[in-house]
Amino acid sequence: MEENIHVRSYETARQQYAELGVDTDAVLEAMKHVPLSLHCWQGDDVGGFETEDAELSGGGIQVTGNFPGKARNPDELKADIQKAFSLIPGTHRVNLHAVYGEFGGRAVDRDQIEPEHFSSWADWAKEHTAGLDFNGTFFSHPKADSGYTLSSKDKGIRAFWIEHAKRCRSIGEYFGKELGTPTVLNLWVPDGSKDVPVDRMGFRAVLRQSLDDIFSQEISPKYLKESIETKLFGIGSEAYVVGSHEFYLSYALQAGKMICLDLGHFHPTELIADKISSVLLFQDELLLHVSRPMRWDSDHIVVLNDDIYALFQELVRCEVLNRVHIGLDFFDGSVNRIGAWVTGSRASLKALLFAFLEPRKLLLEYEESGNYYARLALLEQLKSMPFGAVWDYYCLTSSAATENKVIGEVLDYEHNVLRRRG
Repeated sequence: MEENIHVRSYETARQQYAELGVDTDAVLEAMKHVPLSLHCWQGDDVGGFETEDAELSGGGIQVTGNFPGKARNPDELKADIQKAFSLIPGTHRVNLHAVYGEFGGRAVDRDQIEPEHFSSWADWAKEHTAGLDFNGTFFSHPKADSGYTLSSKDKGIRAFWIEHAKRCRSIGEYFGKELGTPTVLNLWVPDGSKDVPVDRMGFRAVLRQSLDDIFSQEISPKYLKESIETKLFGIGSEAYVVGSHEFYLSYALQAGKMICLDLGHFHPTELIADKISSVLLFQDELLLHVSRPMRWDSDHIVVLNDDIYALFQELVRCEVLNRVHIGLDFFDGSVNRIGAWVTGSRASLKALLFAFLEPRKLLLEYEESGNYYARLALLEQLKSMPFGAVWDYYCLTSSAATENKVIGEVLDYEHNVLRRRG
């Protein structure tokens, strides 16, 4: 009965969108070819598996809350991700941090990690994902306590982190070869100062030298695509961040790397959507980290708000989805963690679907003829179109839960799995 209701609602919606020149069947086919990269660190509050009781520390980031059922080992984390995937339409990727290897109870420092520590992730990904992405972990470590890693003026500290970055590149290349899809490797370091430094250029010169060293060995983009991530400030780096937007954008253009734009890493009034067209006129590809900043970079769970609508509208309007990698980056330990993944992923995909359903040709005709009233009125009309009916039909045909089923599925998993964990 419910399936028939969704089908009938979709048929009505399809006719309404067709009157505007939008083919909803073609839109749903296009949706299938846009993967999100689901961030593993939502599943255990950015702790990782280096030690039995590993927790996030330092690095200008923080997770609050202690909701029951946090993943305690790789098997639990993989099971939780699989449950989340079952509730998210489409086929998606998984984004790993370097502390999520399987180390067999042995102490393996970050300058010693190898592909073998991640081979089980590769085996699992062959069956369950569209690929794996990777990140170096430059926080939650004694050698990051000074606030400087790749920009440290201590040669020993700097050498440790350079080696870590090089090993992350090897692991990313390994994933790309094993899975037949390039790994996106993102480099973000929390380096900076709580109070005003004197030698701003000195630290940045060191960071530039470290990056040159890290990237000195060529790796085929067939296996590895690399990005560098900017940030405005963080906890403990309020006065100065070495890897500013200007620094990394300049370096990316010079070195042929992608820039990573995180929705929470800029001034609160900056619209990240507006940066996409500028960056992609000068770079081939771009990495996005989709989060929901509250006040500033608090990495709240993504919801369907104006920023998310604008971001995905710009990706579709610019016709650059084939040049953009979309990763999620939020973490909240105060709620059901599977629910967090599902809510944030589905909100992102809803925004993508809404953008695909725009009658772009008609909107452009109005704009280019100077009929700005008609452009405005049509954009307003779209807000009351039966978008939800198309979304539920997409979920139904993708074997994912429709909207009215999601909460029950998440709560059942919480009752039967999460709350049974110690």
